[in-house]
Amino acid sequence: MSIKLILKRATIEDFDYVEKIFKNAIELMDSNGINQWDNIYPNKEILKEDILKGEMFLGVSNNVIACAFVLNGNYDEEYNNGNWKYRNESFRIVHRLCVNPNFQNQGIGTQSMMLIEKMLRKDGIESIRLDAFSLNPFALRLYEKIGYVRVGEANWRKGLFYLYEKKI
Repeated sequence: MSIKLILKRATIEDFDYVEKIFKNAIELMDSNGINQWDNIYPNKEILKEDILKGEMFLGVSNNVIACAFVLNGNYDEEYNNGNWKYRNESFRIVHRLCVNPNFQNQGIGTQSMMLIEKMLRKDGIESIRLDAFSLNPFALRLYEKIGYVRVGEANWRKGLFYLYEKKI
């Protein structure tokens, strides 16, 4: 039986569990040699601010948080390196998509992105932008499989990230 997600905006009451999911995901990524996140980014202050700004969303299944992500229009200046195809269209950026390790390898990332696209289309948004760590084969495969196109590169503290875009 496949897992059915419902998206909801995170509240401060979700913070402790969200922080635990990120901590567990970071440990799992580290054990797989994927060193994209740490205790500097994303730290608890960043996660709490995401929630307080109303920009963090959760994918919930049977009252358990299966994933978390941030959705907004904010981007780092490194995004200026992107050869964005849809420059004149409305867009949102997906940041910090994190699947609860207890739900990994069950299609949660794909389902989350499909739900995000549906939600944004309903709001009149025309494209999605995001970045993915170049040494995270799981993330790269996910985004490319569902139609995101690599449009550039960004360099941050942890190394090279690829910039992606999709018209929705």
